[in-house]
Amino acid sequence: MWTRVKSPLQRVVYYTVALLRELVPQPLWHWLWQRQLDAIARRGASVEVIQRVNYYNKLTPGASIEGAPLSKNLAFRPTYYYFDLREYACVFPASFRLAHRFGDVTEVPAMPSIIKSRPIAEKNAAAVLMKLDRLRHFRWPKDPFRLEEKKPVAIWRGTMNNPARERIVGLYASDRRFDIGQTGEGFEGIPAKPHVSIREHMRCRYIVSLEGRDVATNLKWIMASNSLCLMPRPRCETWFMEGLLEPGVHYAELCDDLSNLPDLVEHFERHPEEARSIIRAANAHVARFANRRREHLISMLVLQKYFECTGQIFPREVTELVS
Repeated sequence: MWTRVKSPLQRVVYYTVALLRELVPQPLWHWLWQRQLDAIARRGASVEVIQRVNYYNKLTPGASIEGAPLSKNLAFRPTYYYFDLREYACVFPASFRLAHRFGDVTEVPAMPSIIKSRPIAEKNAAAVLMKLDRLRHFRWPKDPFRLEEKKPVAIWRGTMNNPARERIVGLYASDRRFDIGQTGEGFEGIPAKPHVSIREHMRCRYIVSLEGRDVATNLKWIMASNSLCLMPRPRCETWFMEGLLEPGVHYAELCDDLSNLPDLVEHFERHPEEARSIIRAANAHVARFANRRREHLISMLVLQKYFECTGQIFPREVTELVS
């Protein structure tokens, strides 16, 4: 009951704060940020902050955004994407150019742009990650169940929007050893199964995570739980830094054809301490995103570096640390 009530309340608070933020004059936001930059320059930036800023923003000075829209022309839309970007863009002059793409992005844009997701690749510097759509992706309930209390089965629910999801349903939807199924319409004669809440997922010892249009939405709360995440190597990444996740360390790796799901479950049933070790590492990765002040600072520095590398701000001492 509380989860159903809490979510609408969070949305009301989120939009109320976002709309009130629009009423604050930009010079005040800018002055506050400059004071914060001065304080960071005196104290220094932590290794965690430096590493993460450079992970999200791989641009180097001289990046061109010729023809990009002005920040003041960021089209108002009452969406998480718009307000999440505006929270930080409002600190900088409205005359700055700010290329961005909202939604699920699975390719590297031609122009350096602020996006939510990007492919995991060496040459993805033009895709600058920020924490967009965060109310959807960065909320997770506490898992009340210990690993040994959970049902020794693997579970997955989702919509059929890519071959991997079709494959898992085709292989295991009728296998009684698992609780695998698609929601919505049937697929190739296989009937759909009922929606399962996050809490009910957490009653199972193994939870499968499969990417959708870009990343797997359920990955973050699975890794925050006391269940073991089973998934193929991710192809896309977000603010969650999926590209840093290691198979056998943060999750149990499913092969691309998903045929080793039964073997994985059988293996970890015989080796529960190995499962607990992976779960602890997954929980530790999730904990990196728990400090709100640090998350805010990193977001600001990512955008500061974007404007510096595109020649719109003269580099400051503090941001030279993360260049």
